[in-house]
Amino acid sequence: MKVRPPDGYRSWLAGELLLVVLLGLGTVLLAVTDRLGGFALPHARISLDTAIAVIAAIVAVLTAVRFLVEGRGMDALLAAGFVAIGLGTLIFAVGAAFAGETRSATNGWAGIGTTLFGTALIAIAPFVTRRVAKRKRALAATAALVILSVGGIWLDAHVLRLDLDSPDGTRSPAVIVAFGLLTVLSLVAVIGFGLRYRRHGRDLDSWLALALTLVVFADLQVVLSPGRTGMDVLQGDFLRVVAFVVLLVGVWRAIGQAEFGRAVAEERARVAREIHDGLAQYLFALSTHVSMLKSGAELEQILPRLEYAVTSAQQEAQFAVLALSAAAGSAPFDSALKRYVELLTADGELDVDVQIDGGVRLAPDEEIEIFRIVQEGLANARKHAGARQAEVSIVQRGDRRIVSVRDDGSGFQGTEVDAGQGLKNMRSRAASIQGVFSLRSSPGQGTAIEVVLRPV
Repeated sequence: MKVRPPDGYRSWLAGELLLVVLLGLGTVLLAVTDRLGGFALPHARISLDTAIAVIAAIVAVLTAVRFLVEGRGMDALLAAGFVAIGLGTLIFAVGAAFAGETRSATNGWAGIGTTLFGTALIAIAPFVTRRVAKRKRALAATAALVILSVGGIWLDAHVLRLDLDSPDGTRSPAVIVAFGLLTVLSLVAVIGFGLRYRRHGRDLDSWLALALTLVVFADLQVVLSPGRTGMDVLQGDFLRVVAFVVLLVGVWRAIGQAEFGRAVAEERARVAREIHDGLAQYLFALSTHVSMLKSGAELEQILPRLEYAVTSAQQEAQFAVLALSAAAGSAPFDSALKRYVELLTADGELDVDVQIDGGVRLAPDEEIEIFRIVQEGLANARKHAGARQAEVSIVQRGDRRIVSVRDDGSGFQGTEVDAGQGLKNMRSRAASIQGVFSLRSSPGQGTAIEVVLRPV
């Protein structure tokens, strides 16, 4: 099956190629003019390493959050890779500088080793397509593996005791090989994320490819530079910091998109539940009555039922529109609730008093569930309890926000299970917004429903 590139891919690819050309020309120019050597700026070196460690940690946290939201194995590997890079830079570069061990071969090689390990994880990430079910456990196991790996890399560096610099003061061949390998790994990651962006069109992949392109040339400049490994600052180091800033921006945007996608999915599920709980029931009743007519039932018997089902379905559709518009922010919650009460009491069978404290603030997820809890409570009072009076209140008492529905109906005696599915639904809705649901009822004394909302 041929994969069609997403809209914007050609523009991105053109920009990526232009960036490669500019960075390549810049690197060649620096090499030809002998300006790839380092500058002895120890304070700048510490500042740059600190910035990389902090940004890597933030990117690791954000990708871990995205993994918990979406469960993609790619995000787990990205989080692990950036944890390794950030931890290695913090311990073996920044920590070593403050401890006065900037020329330590062990710390130097441990820092290079952790960067190699982290970059290898990042290079593998774009080729992983599986999703993980037990996300928290997987994330904890990944973090433990990274910490153990960083410790093992330090032990290897301590045992091997390789030199960072040659006798003539330039980088040792082993360091050049290591940074050459880093360049190759970063290039593999660029290609991988570029292919992912072409296939799926996800914004994060394009940002990762862009940032890693900068990392490729930062590592390449280290390979071409004859400078020492200690506290020297290269032009490529500034390029690396820019790359990490780009990474931070890209992952931050991706987190926002992931949260938005989850919110859309939750809203779709909620709309489906609204239709199932309300309108679908009346449409099923209409279908049943029509089938009875086809089977030869008397029109005089079925017609009143059809009229009632049609009226109820129309009313339920209005209720659903009011509830969803309130949750979407397109109508104030109190206005939607009062409009619902007006529709419910239009025939004079039930009188409802609504009291809403103006100081109470409801979150969007609370509005829709509270609306439906009130709707269910008033519907029970009207249809099943035969109530004539009901009261709805949403008030603030101290630091508690309390929603209550009371009626003067027949009430009931027994367990909540005996009261039917309606109360189960209300309890479930309250739990979904972290509210505490309670019920008081007795025969002839009416029913009182109360929901204490989560603290704000």
